[in-house]
Amino acid sequence: MSPRRAWSFGFLLILFTSWVGTVVAQQSDGSLFRELRWRMIGPFRGGRTKSAVGVPSQPNTFYIGVTNGGVWKTTDSGITWKPIFDDQPTGSIGAIAIAPSDPDIIYVGSGEGLQRPDLSTGDGMYKSTDAGKTWTHLGLRDGQQIAQIIVHPRDPNRLYVAVLGHPYGPNTERGIYRSSDGGQSFAKVLGKDENTGGVDLAFDPADPNTVYAVLWEARQGPWENAAWNGPGSGLFKSTDGGDTWRPLTKGLPTFADGGLGRIGIAIAPSNAKRMYASVDARTNAGLYRSEDAGESWVRITDDQRVVSRGSDMAEIKVHPANPDVIFTASIVAWKSTDGGKSFRAFRGAPGGDDYQRIWINPNNPDIIIIASDQGAVVTPNGGASWSSWYNQPTAQFYHVSTDNAFPYRVCGGQQESGSACVASRGDDGRITFREWHPVGVEEYGYVAADPLNPDIVYGGKVSRYDRRTGQTQQVGPTAGRSGALRAVRTAPVLFSPVDPHTLYFAQNVVWKTINGGSSWLQISPDLTRKTWEVPASVGGYRDTPAAKPTQRGVVYTLAPSYVDVKTLWAGTDDGLMHVTRDGGVTWRDVTPSALTPWAKVSMIDAGRTDAATAYAAVNTIRLDDLKPHIYRTHDGGATWTHITNGIPEGETVNAVREDPRRKGLLYAATERTVYASSDDGNRWYSLRNNLPVTSIRDLVIKDNDLVIGTHGRGFWILDDVTPLRQATPAIAAEDVHLFAPADAWRVRWNSNTDTPLPPDEPAGENPPDGAILAYWLKSAATGPVTLDILDASGRLVRHYASLDTALTSGDQGNTPGYWIRPTQLLAATSGLHRFVWDEHYPSPSGTTSFSYPISATPHNTAPEPQGPWAHPGRYTVKLTVGGVTLTQPLTIKMDPRVKTPALALRQQATLSLQMYDGIAAARQALEEIRAARVTLATRPGEAAADSLDRQLGLLAGAGGELNTIMGLLQGSDATPTRTAVKAAAEAQASLTVLLAKWRALQPRNETGAPPK
Repeated sequence: MSPRRAWSFGFLLILFTSWVGTVVAQQSDGSLFRELRWRMIGPFRGGRTKSAVGVPSQPNTFYIGVTNGGVWKTTDSGITWKPIFDDQPTGSIGAIAIAPSDPDIIYVGSGEGLQRPDLSTGDGMYKSTDAGKTWTHLGLRDGQQIAQIIVHPRDPNRLYVAVLGHPYGPNTERGIYRSSDGGQSFAKVLGKDENTGGVDLAFDPADPNTVYAVLWEARQGPWENAAWNGPGSGLFKSTDGGDTWRPLTKGLPTFADGGLGRIGIAIAPSNAKRMYASVDARTNAGLYRSEDAGESWVRITDDQRVVSRGSDMAEIKVHPANPDVIFTASIVAWKSTDGGKSFRAFRGAPGGDDYQRIWINPNNPDIIIIASDQGAVVTPNGGASWSSWYNQPTAQFYHVSTDNAFPYRVCGGQQESGSACVASRGDDGRITFREWHPVGVEEYGYVAADPLNPDIVYGGKVSRYDRRTGQTQQVGPTAGRSGALRAVRTAPVLFSPVDPHTLYFAQNVVWKTINGGSSWLQISPDLTRKTWEVPASVGGYRDTPAAKPTQRGVVYTLAPSYVDVKTLWAGTDDGLMHVTRDGGVTWRDVTPSALTPWAKVSMIDAGRTDAATAYAAVNTIRLDDLKPHIYRTHDGGATWTHITNGIPEGETVNAVREDPRRKGLLYAATERTVYASSDDGNRWYSLRNNLPVTSIRDLVIKDNDLVIGTHGRGFWILDDVTPLRQATPAIAAEDVHLFAPADAWRVRWNSNTDTPLPPDEPAGENPPDGAILAYWLKSAATGPVTLDILDASGRLVRHYASLDTALTSGDQGNTPGYWIRPTQLLAATSGLHRFVWDEHYPSPSGTTSFSYPISATPHNTAPEPQGPWAHPGRYTVKLTVGGVTLTQPLTIKMDPRVKTPALALRQQATLSLQMYDGIAAARQALEEIRAARVTLATRPGEAAADSLDRQLGLLAGAGGELNTIMGLLQGSDATPTRTAVKAAAEAQASLTVLLAKWRALQPRNETGAPPK
């Protein structure tokens, strides 16, 4: 994302929505919110990527589909990636196919196309006819999971789609579908029943009328790691383009005799009779080969490593010219050169990169792209070297937290890739790899930084990481304990907001420590269901041993009160809520009556102002229910109200939080975006705008910022929600309103001294540099809008007007692609507008140069410097519109990392302003001398030109010296050196003398006064 976009801060329409609810109903297209902008901070670390494909005729061009991060494209072999699907209504991608006869035609299947414990669903098929610039939705909306697409080699309108179907329940739109009109319509050509879906497809390379397809009967259950297979799985073949099919079974396991599950297939492009299959089964699983076009099969290796996790990957690819060279995707990517008899590791580590998809360029087999749980990588040389996956901001976080450092860090546990804490601001103008680091937490888990020492970080089940040493210690409560304790991948770990020494951890019971994990106290019994009715979504598998009701749930969320240290809420993944008001001595079941078994209580947030209030997000996707569910109580859980008005179906809710500064201002994280409510959840409105559609798993409010953790696009921040907090119905009726700005930090970034990173180095966005000012105009202004900043003495510090054409916010760098401070315009249109004052005085020189010799026409020979920093303290913001003037106080605070004494900072500011004012005086004198010099040049007989030339030179030199000294004083927030103080005094004294000489030398008119 371009850093320029971070400077559009129009919160207008969100506020307007909260003021006038009827407007939202009339503006359902979301146009009210178009000015709102989020910024992405990273980390640039790839997440689970399910599909990858290249363009044979464009060897540097590839596309990838991220399971919850949309579609991305590279045209430089993976050096840089660009998202090309972000304006679509889903970000969950399972399959991509490019028409072999027209590389501009791309088909995308949404939904992860997997069966696994944690996934997101999609909404059908998409198509682009311009290489990904624009997209059209095609159909198969209820399929939810599309696992594979193949396109006819000569007809781009003929395609086959493997629809896996609902992962958590039965549905009819699943199986193998065919389209002959480019996706305008689809017909099911192969299917079994409501439980069996399509998972793989392949053309006979010699005859596209011969098609192979794989069906897979599988179901995910409502509880963690619940999964079933059934007898509908198998491999099928059609020789008439899909009109008729027959099963291929000879030599392959069956469900009855081997527990057959998923099959993955590949055909040798150079020998259509040679086929390979990855077969997942309880017995005789492994890699199989056929020499007769699938009619019979033989298991060719008992090395289970090459097809391990067969229900997850099941990927095989064959060399375009050599049928004995094959690649398999597993925990490691493997390569065989003897037809599958033996293998060597081709790419990956024993710990598991979890490779999902392989594509080999048929025109140059040394060009390969592999997609994995770590992102996608490209090799141009047969695996000798690879592009990086540290350039894809597609990290999958389960939760998000922040610490108390400055700048604060945003932390979370990432799917398959450990943990990360990312600084919310970079010291070099943007957020790069320098600003993020793992913190020793196992993947999936919570991250909880010590409120009293942000260098100590807890998480997982439970680890303690010391940032100063880089060491991690396991300090959880369960070492050596019995197996009666249960936990899942996202076990809660969080501190009490009232007592920063108290850390909580939950399994099926709740634990607490007050000494950093040295010892733990169990403060609850097992809070999960002892028995339960099997949910209807389990369907025909309800009588299997794996579905037998047993006590298997866990405490999935904890919510310590923000006002009462003894109040703690707990929610389980099997659909229960409890609260204790005495620190865990007793617990009360406060489950809403509407909650059914295995309605996962994904997040509870305690009320910010009273101990009897709580909000709960309930996720029912594992019950095959995509509806949003949020509950509210104000009486300690005695009664609950369902509050989702305005959140559409399909927006499964993962988290809900109350704003800490405004009671009843709520935020909700859903499977697609973020919603907000200004009236305690009675009505919600979308905050998506420039956010890509992705699963938002958690959100927190840090100071004035809204911070989200996504499950496919890393961390994002909405800077300064102050106007949302201040909005009242009365403001909507005002013609003009100036919001009280939040305190602003004065923070430098390194823009001059070090060599910047290359332009293509991936980076997140810094927050705005300065004070964010918000104002409301009921109607467009008929005259200029002006904004003035005054210091405590009433001196004008900065003036802006809407008629200005380019208001710069600091220096304009000219390094191509490098981060620069962009320009702004003071808006005069109706609505709420946000403007950033960069906390500087104006440039001291304006258009006047201190270069010499100076011609009659002023010119600049170098970029002009910024004005001095505004000193930390109190200021006044003054807005004037149509004769109405409004003011608000503004406080600027110094970067807390700066330890320079206040008196030294005051000295720096005083000396800098003396230099600044001296520059202005010198500038004025130079202008007067230039004017006099021009007059004398037209009347050469009147003399004194030589004296003016000398004066020009002296004043130009003095002005330049003042500029230099001011730059030295302003170079850092440090005590001015004695040398600088002395130089400032001497420069000021010299200027005083020069100005006196000029006043004595000024030409006089007939009245004795200097000419105007």
